Amino acid sequence: MGRPARPRKRPQRKPARAKSRSVKSRRSRRWPWLVSAVLLVAAGLYVAYLNHLIVSQFEAKRYALPARVYSSPLELYAGERIDRRDVAEALRLLHFKPGTKDTAAPGSYQALGDGYLIHTRGFSSPDGDEPSRVLRLHFAEGRIRSLTTPSGEAVALARLAPLLIAKIYPQTHEDRILVRMSELPPLLPKALVSVEDRRFYEHHGVDPVAIGRALVADLRARRFVQGGSTLTQQLVKNFYLSNRRSLWRKFNEAIMAVLLELHYDKRTILETYLNEVYLGQDGKRAIHGVGLASEFYFGRPVQRLDTAQVALLVAMVRGPTYYDPRRHPKRALARRNLVLNEMAKAGEIDAVAMHRAQAEPLGVIPKPSSSVTPFPDFLDLVRAQLARDYRAEDLRTEGLLIYTTLRPLVQLAAQHAVDAGLRSLEQRHGMKRDTLEAAAVVTSVDNGEVYAVVGGRRADFDGFNRALNARRSIGSLFKAATYLTALEQPGRYTLATLLDDNPLVYHYGQGKVWAPHNYERQNHGRVPLMDALVHSYNVSSARLGLDLGLPAVIKTAHDLGIEQTIPEYPASLLGAVPVPPIEIAQMYQTLAAGGYRAPLRAIQAVIRPRGDSLQRYPLKVERAAPAAAVYLLDAALHEVTRRGTAQSLGTLLPKGMEVAGKTGTTNDLRDSWFAGFGGREVAVVWVGRDDNKPTGLTGATGALPIWASIMRGIHAESLQMTQPDNVDWLTIDPKTGLRTQDYCPGAQWMAFVKGSEPKGDSPCRASPVRRAMEWFKGLLQ
Repeated sequence: MGRPARPRKRPQRKPARAKSRSVKSRRSRRWPWLVSAVLLVAAGLYVAYLNHLIVSQFEAKRYALPARVYSSPLELYAGERIDRRDVAEALRLLHFKPGTKDTAAPGSYQALGDGYLIHTRGFSSPDGDEPSRVLRLHFAEGRIRSLTTPSGEAVALARLAPLLIAKIYPQTHEDRILVRMSELPPLLPKALVSVEDRRFYEHHGVDPVAIGRALVADLRARRFVQGGSTLTQQLVKNFYLSNRRSLWRKFNEAIMAVLLELHYDKRTILETYLNEVYLGQDGKRAIHGVGLASEFYFGRPVQRLDTAQVALLVAMVRGPTYYDPRRHPKRALARRNLVLNEMAKAGEIDAVAMHRAQAEPLGVIPKPSSSVTPFPDFLDLVRAQLARDYRAEDLRTEGLLIYTTLRPLVQLAAQHAVDAGLRSLEQRHGMKRDTLEAAAVVTSVDNGEVYAVVGGRRADFDGFNRALNARRSIGSLFKAATYLTALEQPGRYTLATLLDDNPLVYHYGQGKVWAPHNYERQNHGRVPLMDALVHSYNVSSARLGLDLGLPAVIKTAHDLGIEQTIPEYPASLLGAVPVPPIEIAQMYQTLAAGGYRAPLRAIQAVIRPRGDSLQRYPLKVERAAPAAAVYLLDAALHEVTRRGTAQSLGTLLPKGMEVAGKTGTTNDLRDSWFAGFGGREVAVVWVGRDDNKPTGLTGATGALPIWASIMRGIHAESLQMTQPDNVDWLTIDPKTGLRTQDYCPGAQWMAFVKGSEPKGDSPCRASPVRRAMEWFKGLLQ
């Protein structure tokens, strides 16, 4: 028999407590690995995020530049109506400096006996490049008599560079002039590296040696006395991070610096740093980059800096406020000389050059050019027109070059006329000083370019712009629309048509009554249409408008350029319509241009920094009214300035200068207007009070003298009217509206569309002797 089976030994169970400890032990060993893995993934994701930030934003941030706004260049040619004082003012605005006889440097000039020798600066513009050249100008009788080279060769046309009138800054108000590494003095980047980051070309964004050196210095001093940041880290901090000191910021700064150097080479990083570094403050404007800093401190482009000036810019990198050479010249000088010493140690300059540069003064100009636009009123119009086509962000970051229609000499003349004119009016009429306000707009007759905008008596004040935004009743300026509507119907109305100027009581809408009266409270019976406009009779003008129909007159006003809503109330016919001066300028520009409306524009072109055109603002002209009707109206507006409400212009303008225009006066003498034009320019002036209280001024006594002062100041040319082929001139008896002889008493010359002439003749009331003399004169001819 075999052995009896041995009983199976049951495995002993571990106590429940021991098993639990075993599971916990295994789990506790896993947690560090899990936590480490999660942290590693999170760190990787965070680094990936920082990398995305670097790649996606570096290029855009690197070239965030304010838009620069330029005036129109000043054109010079023989025969131009401009005097020596005007050219002197233009040279001052453009910062030309008196030079020697050879005027060797562009931007210099020499005064001659009757003119100037000017070495112009070359420039690029939407109309083409202009070379730098030497010009000799001679003046005579308020004009350029000759324009030649120094050798005597005639120059047909030359232009002075456009004036930088404004910048549209980023929201940070950072300003800079972008420069390429190839444009810099070679010593400048070398000096920066030798002083701020000697191992720049050896490290990869973070320099452990510099960090260790700074740590030792900080421990010894028991405070932060030395930084270990590389130029790359400083660039990262300026672009992406705050200035607040913390370990987290330093951690981000180090990682992003390494990432930045993985994507971009040292030359690109150094070039960007030189364009980004903060180097001072000018009011709200922050001075960034060596290009702008060179202009701001030395008044010269960075390409022309000498060794001492290069060292001063590098010295200020450490602390532009602390080492401000204008406020703290001793500190700045000591720091500059220390930088020169460091440059010599690094072998960038020799000992002789170091000592020579250390002996130089700081060479800082006493006062930098202002960052505030001298023409804020005009800039308001530029901004308004830009807003139709561009985002604000594009204007603040893309570095666009905006070329405008501003003519600085016209703008200055308008500003001076407004300021002096208001002071004179207040003094003459016993008003408290600064009681009156004014606005003015000057445009081209032919193309609608806006030459000047004055929004108030304080031309340098960036505040409420009355020329663009003040909506004031325009009074008799509106009558031009009424009379043009009539003259567009030669079968019904001509300049000789007799209008009824007897008292008018007009009933309309729910028992309302309108009873207009003339300014002098007198009525004149039957008057020719021309005389009703020339003398600005309200009653006959109102009757005419009612006969034509309010909708027709309002349509004409809109066609001419008024954009405001015009209510269909009878009082609108006499100018109870609130309109800003800029729209009145558009209305009278259309009349001055023979019925062709050219939308007023303040911008010629917008150019990208690299020179390609982004957008042109070409001349757009459209026919707004028949040429013959406008010609007849302009003839009547010319007569306004000869024998009508604006006849005082005969003593206010140069002898022989002919213009056309219309006065405007509102109820209780609250608003004083004059709108008119010569051969080249249209000008509109409003005078009133901001509180809308009466001024006691009519259009003739308030706005008119200022308008005349503007036209004198800009050397406006006489009226030039092109007579259409279908218009003839005849002599008319104003009492009958019929033809008469030119020698008959009271006879007036009037223009007529052919076929609309009066059919009958008026008996001549000349004396028998005069009639006999005229008969004999005709016989001899």
